[in-house]
Amino acid sequence: MNDYSITILTFIAIQAIVACGLNVIVGYAGQISLGHAAFFGIGAYASALLTTKAGLTFWTALPLVILLTGAIGLVLGMPSLRLREDFLAVTTIGINFIVESVFLYVPFFGGALGLGGIPSITFLGTRLRGPNFLYLCLVFLAAVLFISRRFTRSWGGLACFALREEETAASSMGVSPIRFKLLAFVLGTAMAGLGGALYAHLMRFISATDFGFTLSVSMMSMVVLGGIGTLWGPVFGALILGVLPEVFRPLIDYRMLLNAAILLLMIRFQPAGLLGEGSLLRRLFRPGRDSTHG
Repeated sequence: MNDYSITILTFIAIQAIVACGLNVIVGYAGQISLGHAAFFGIGAYASALLTTKAGLTFWTALPLVILLTGAIGLVLGMPSLRLREDFLAVTTIGINFIVESVFLYVPFFGGALGLGGIPSITFLGTRLRGPNFLYLCLVFLAAVLFISRRFTRSWGGLACFALREEETAASSMGVSPIRFKLLAFVLGTAMAGLGGALYAHLMRFISATDFGFTLSVSMMSMVVLGGIGTLWGPVFGALILGVLPEVFRPLIDYRMLLNAAILLLMIRFQPAGLLGEGSLLRRLFRPGRDSTHG
């Protein structure tokens, strides 16, 4: 592979990590979040500031970044998750705009000039670039998928599924909606923080416009396209939406329009996504098993 292909795959791996985090919130807990790019940005800015101004290395800053992003997710999630459906979606959009504005207008965060001079990641004295940075992102993506899989089999994950399907019935059985929705929100935002840290050290320069509402729509499109609530759906969605703009390069200026169109078409004709239960691909490649499960 040439350098260009490796860079594209690295971006796709980072976006897949962030999309997996969104999938925990939307797919597992059933909470509509349209401001996930805000937590991606918080992770990126936190890692950039800790390594450039506090003098930490990426490896010492990363645990702090994940904890900080999860803690902010907890604080912002407490009032938001008491809302339902449309109101929650509007609130998360507001969070995205507020966080982007803070990055843009507060001088500490670099303002409109952004933050530069972010150091490269080194491992055992070797500077990670090109294929090595891609391998690092794939290792973190594998870890995120492992955590997601473990979460779906844990008590917290099962409680989130119950709340997603029927909150009133789950509450009557003693499942706390706030507690488990917050658990999913913190886990999902921490994954976004991880993706943001990798993005900052890949780009070595970040600005507020990198984490706007359009990115949140792209993340949601990846999850919906791949399959909401499935393990591999966000990765599949990130791969398709990451490769398509490169294949159809003349349409790059219409990327957001195409993402929104894909989102609407999937919701209308394949609401479970490409890998969800009853989807066209599953019926095509696993007809017996799908029919068995209805």
